[in-house]
Amino acid sequence: MNSKTSKKDIIKSVTMTVIGTFLYALTVRLFLEPSGLVTGGTTGIALALQRTQHIPMSASILVLDGLLLLWSYFDLGKKFAAATILSTFTYPMSLEIINRFLGNRILTNDIFLCTIFSGVGIGFSLGMVIHAGASTGGMDIPPLSLKKHFGLPLSLTMYFFDFAVIIAQALFTPIENVLYGVVMILLYTVVLDRFLLMGQSRTQVTIISEHAEEIRQRILLDLDHGVTVLYGEGGYLKNPQNVLITIVQNRALPSVEAAIKEIDPVSFIAVSRVNTVEGRGFSLVKKYR
Repeated sequence: MNSKTSKKDIIKSVTMTVIGTFLYALTVRLFLEPSGLVTGGTTGIALALQRTQHIPMSASILVLDGLLLLWSYFDLGKKFAAATILSTFTYPMSLEIINRFLGNRILTNDIFLCTIFSGVGIGFSLGMVIHAGASTGGMDIPPLSLKKHFGLPLSLTMYFFDFAVIIAQALFTPIENVLYGVVMILLYTVVLDRFLLMGQSRTQVTIISEHAEEIRQRILLDLDHGVTVLYGEGGYLKNPQNVLITIVQNRALPSVEAAIKEIDPVSFIAVSRVNTVEGRGFSLVKKYR
């Protein structure tokens, strides 16, 4: 049973990684490359080499990512290299296939549209690869190596390498393109974060009421949501109070609020967004006793 599950997980991971890297390559070819935008990582280095030395991006990325893959294998271990190897080769291969299929065709030269679609496309495609459990490798490897040997903060060194690549491109790129490139990087960072949390966010409802037991029964039996009861006391009068906490699907919030208000119109309700929830009823199948 476990072997079947693991095979399904592997197939799913490989499929998502291949699709993600293909979409990344498509975004680079359709919007990033023709617009003159700058970016970081090995893609930024390959863009610079193509614009100045006329070296095809697919060839530069294959060489650069291949060398970095070898670095990761000897320095960061086989496990990290195994998670990186698929995207290392599918990305330049996808670029080459797309280039041969599209030729010189360009969707738009509008730099604003290219910035928006580059940011959304890169964030979405990288999110797919990371969600699949794979690694994009590339310029992530030097910061990881520096952290391993010298304890340098990972986020700081990653930003340093990315901005070093961008500054190098800025020397021969119009300042407007550089500024749009920075906006694009900020946009794909936001899209990537949102994608990784997509489908996992829930709503937490905290309830304080004199009718806590009746509300607990309604949420459990009628609405079929779990409830946690905390025993506390009021901060002013020091009266004992039961605090109810329930986490529900976002769309279930109105029905929960309506049920609470029906029982106790003056109850205290605090609603907050929870990014990730795991456990029974969410990441695991609900059990009834």
